[in-house]
Amino acid sequence: MSAGAVGRAYPRLEGREKVTGTARYAVEYPTDGVTYGWVVPAAVVRGRITRVDTDEALASPGVLAVLHHGNAPRIAPGPQPELWLLQEPAVHYRGQFVAVVVATSLEAAREGARLVRIDYDTGSHSTVLTDDHPGLYKPEHVNPSYPTDTVEGDFDAGYAAAPVRVDATYRTPAYHNNPMEPHATTARWHDGRLLVHDSTQGAAPVQATLAELFELPRESVRVIAEHVGGGFGSKGYAKAAVVLAALAARHVDRPVKLALTRQQLFGPIGYRTPTIQRVRLAADADGRLTAVCHDAISQTSTIREFAEQTAVYTRSMYAAPHRRTTHRLVRLDVPTPFWMRAPGECPGAYALESAMDELAIAAGVDPVELRIRNDAAVDPDQGQPFTSRNLVACLREGAQRFGWAGRDPTPRARRDGRWLVGTGVAGSSYPARARPSSASVTARPDGSFLARIDATDIGTGARTALWQVAADALGVPPERVEIRIGDTDLPVAPLAGGSMGTASWSWAVVRACEALRGKLRAGAPPGTEVSAEADTTDEVGGQPERPRYAYGAQFVEVRVDADTGEVRVNRTLGVFAAGRVVNPTTARSQLIGGMTMGLSMALHEEGLLDERYGDWVNHDLATYHITGCADVESIEAYWLDERDDELNPAGVKGLGEIGIVGTAAAVANAVHHATGVRVRDLPIRLDKLVGLSGLA
Repeated sequence: MSAGAVGRAYPRLEGREKVTGTARYAVEYPTDGVTYGWVVPAAVVRGRITRVDTDEALASPGVLAVLHHGNAPRIAPGPQPELWLLQEPAVHYRGQFVAVVVATSLEAAREGARLVRIDYDTGSHSTVLTDDHPGLYKPEHVNPSYPTDTVEGDFDAGYAAAPVRVDATYRTPAYHNNPMEPHATTARWHDGRLLVHDSTQGAAPVQATLAELFELPRESVRVIAEHVGGGFGSKGYAKAAVVLAALAARHVDRPVKLALTRQQLFGPIGYRTPTIQRVRLAADADGRLTAVCHDAISQTSTIREFAEQTAVYTRSMYAAPHRRTTHRLVRLDVPTPFWMRAPGECPGAYALESAMDELAIAAGVDPVELRIRNDAAVDPDQGQPFTSRNLVACLREGAQRFGWAGRDPTPRARRDGRWLVGTGVAGSSYPARARPSSASVTARPDGSFLARIDATDIGTGARTALWQVAADALGVPPERVEIRIGDTDLPVAPLAGGSMGTASWSWAVVRACEALRGKLRAGAPPGTEVSAEADTTDEVGGQPERPRYAYGAQFVEVRVDADTGEVRVNRTLGVFAAGRVVNPTTARSQLIGGMTMGLSMALHEEGLLDERYGDWVNHDLATYHITGCADVESIEAYWLDERDDELNPAGVKGLGEIGIVGTAAAVANAVHHATGVRVRDLPIRLDKLVGLSGLA
């Protein structure tokens, strides 16, 4: 692929549409005869519906129908039990969608939903995760298909023999995805075919799910997701909104628009599970690790097993001869957890990178130097060399840019008036994955080109990156290339998630463009179209698959008010090694976005569950606190010029998730350096500092 467009900071292709409001999202497409859906959530934690009274709702002006388990169209059980909606009277958790009101206006649908009366028989429930819950068990595997436990060497013996040891338990609460565009769908049936405009991270997976549920040929379902207002994992597969909209549209034989409210996003769409993590580290007197153990406990629902891969991060991050990781799970009467930005790696890094900071203090070694000493040339988990591993380079460049040299390691050594000042660091890593994909490219008579692929731009700038990749692969200026994405009528492609979108899609785009270029050189006429598939499992020189990771190092400076315990983050800086960066503008946006979410995780976000009702009490953005603009005083993102020939044709590793991975730990480590107080259960609230530290 020739140099040219890739690596240049182009603005987003759809930028003007978005800032002028002409970019259409899932429920903004004009549709004749449209109606509106509003969901009714269950008001009990666990039980059975005994009566649904719809009389008052149906008498309300504008209401056309009330769908529930007694009258909804039948669908087939699918691979995701949560989507077998309105098919049975059982209630598995509070907030489960048990009815949908369809009306001629949004206001009428909302009022109709308020008037639906449902009676239940209720049962006892269990909703709180504890480390001694009697239902704890070993899951079959952890997301997506990692072994549940791993063992290398003899951890117990190695730990007992070490002169320096750390044994600490870290806790993270439930975290909730809140993309700007909620889960939303417009659904329409016509001649036995289903068309949906959906807010999703992958149109093809939604198409497959709907075809299975409604027992249709896949080609009878079309899913369009041209613009998506964020997802962060929660829209990785088909979710309730698209199924309910399709059910409602079939029932009333009219198009239906259905968007979940902000409050309805807290639970039924998935969330990051709370975790309880015990980390034990053992090292020699120089801080070199001899034994590592990471035990993770999380929760799932009674409907389906979802096991967060929390301890997987520890398996490949730092070298030690004796290692053990375990995962245990408990089924609770709650919604099923799901992906949230950097699932597993994010909470796992908080625990391990906090423990590494505690080890650095115990060993009397600088936290940056400790990580460098424990770098691994060979993957401790797979026993193979990495295709590239630039963790140390990220740490060193980050330390230089941040001004780490000369840092006094003593807690509470710096003070600025009433503010205690501290600095912290954390490493981070995230797998560099790719999945099979396909694309087509057409040479137009006017000398321009059209590239087509069912990729999804969830706000990351993927559309623009693929446009740049296509231009370079064709050897033409990008202005001569048009890119179309987000439609299952286009060549099939995997979802946008796991930091594998651009890596996967660009593979197919490059292959198609190179093939077309070859045909044109051979004399093919204008109008020639070429399709290509990229089998990402065997195209890297025929080599056995080797460990592939992006790496990073986050540095944070905080100040803590000695009177109130208020924490302010003066500065956040990250340096990353994520392969080739296609577009510096969108790359920086992703990295600072990830780090901002990490700040939010460290200081603000916390799902507060009322175990009596099995529901989160702070289920809106007034009470579920997130980092705002005023909380981000200075944030910097840099990356190395990393080239790795064993990745993919574009040389990218993906960087949508690496930014969040180590940030919360860096904040917690900086707070400890400032105050001498080690907070091991997030978020770092005022009461955890004032009441315990004697700061004043």
